[in-house]
Amino acid sequence: MSTPGTVSFYTLGCKLNYSETSAIGRQFTAAGYQEVPFREGADVVVINTCSVTEFADRKCRNVVRRALGANAGAKIVVVGCYAQLKPREIADIEGVDLVLGAAEKFRILDYIDGISSSGKGLVQAGAVREADEFISSFSFGDRTRSFLKVQDGCDYKCTFCTIPLARGASRSSTVGQIVRDARTIAAKGIKEIVLTGVNIGDFGNGTSVIEGQRPRKEALFVDLARALDRVEGVTRFRISSIEPNLCTNEVIDFVAGSRRFAPHFHMPLQSGNNKQLARMRRRYRRERYAERVAHIRRVLPHSCIGVDLIVGFPGETEEDFLETYRFVRELDVSYFHVFTYSERANTPAAAMDGAVPLPERRRRNKLLSILSEKKRRAFYSRHLGEVRPVLLEHSKTPGLLHGFTDNYIKVAFPADAAWVNHLVEMELGEISEDGLVTVEPGKKLPPVAQDAALSERGAAPAPTARTQSPSSTAYGC
Repeated sequence: MSTPGTVSFYTLGCKLNYSETSAIGRQFTAAGYQEVPFREGADVVVINTCSVTEFADRKCRNVVRRALGANAGAKIVVVGCYAQLKPREIADIEGVDLVLGAAEKFRILDYIDGISSSGKGLVQAGAVREADEFISSFSFGDRTRSFLKVQDGCDYKCTFCTIPLARGASRSSTVGQIVRDARTIAAKGIKEIVLTGVNIGDFGNGTSVIEGQRPRKEALFVDLARALDRVEGVTRFRISSIEPNLCTNEVIDFVAGSRRFAPHFHMPLQSGNNKQLARMRRRYRRERYAERVAHIRRVLPHSCIGVDLIVGFPGETEEDFLETYRFVRELDVSYFHVFTYSERANTPAAAMDGAVPLPERRRRNKLLSILSEKKRRAFYSRHLGEVRPVLLEHSKTPGLLHGFTDNYIKVAFPADAAWVNHLVEMELGEISEDGLVTVEPGKKLPPVAQDAALSERGAAPAPTARTQSPSSTAYGC
């Protein structure tokens, strides 16, 4: 291997990518490389890409240019979903030296010495079916939370999605390995772990191999959650996203009675129109989605519920869109992530008729985004005056910390950095102009005492009524 130097990383896309970038970074550190910030330039720059939309592809090109601007002599390595889907296209980008596919990215150090100065990018990207191994990954970059990969790949065949082409079949770690990873994270003092993957509700595939037979599931997602709930040292586990057909009542009821799992569900809906759901090959209909939301509200009335939506899918008429709009308007959910449909090569949807003009797609996105903001403010308003646990973290504003409650309300609190990564009971005050909730310390305890008080109870505190007078001054942004 060549003499180690400096390395920097740039991650595009999802929480799963962040967990994998961190795992790759630890390989470089173990090999003697010094990690430096991306903007400072490095001898090796690793760009971990996403390819959910065409915008992500364009952004990859921009990052390559920025990396070369910081260090013209850097070796540029591109990994991730875009690298698996379009390796030659990336290799032709000026400045790219090495492109690694899904099965090769975790062997990145094996390929570094193969980078030449010929100006042509080296491609090492096999067929996606070769990506059949689960590689344990979790992030350490944030003092407050870690993204822990529990599952990879997807066996679903949604007509708009390239993920199975980019990441391969569904596969998982074992319960025992994930518990060990969680303990490693806890030992670093990190208080919150976000469980991530492509389709985490499908956890368990490939975790128990019987020779001569099809791999079977060692455990279900709810079994994993029960095991993690017993891991000491972690204040919160949060489920990043889970398919509505896999977010079973058993999973919901477990979270409702959990010691550490946050009352927060993010379930992709994509469309509130059953005709569109069928064209997308989604594994549920809107009635099932509504049932899931209703059950969450019965057992966890204070829970935050997020929704993914796609607008402008081929064949989506104005009436189809309005049906989705009316459906989500009436759902008791907390916010949306709205995606404008973009055609992706080699997906069935790209060949469908009924393309929606791009300006119309953007109009529909704007309408749902406005509705999402109204939903979020209504959800925040419902909890004003309650005392809830907030995990404090840095903000870009000096003297101000941000944080999230257990049910994912983002708050702002004036305090110094000594409070970062402490769980503190806060009274939710009022919604500021920029959409943050301002807070007051619920019991005026120092942060370490707050942590101890919450730890002794073994769970986040139940909301309590406002004990201060209405004239109490709320902290502002």
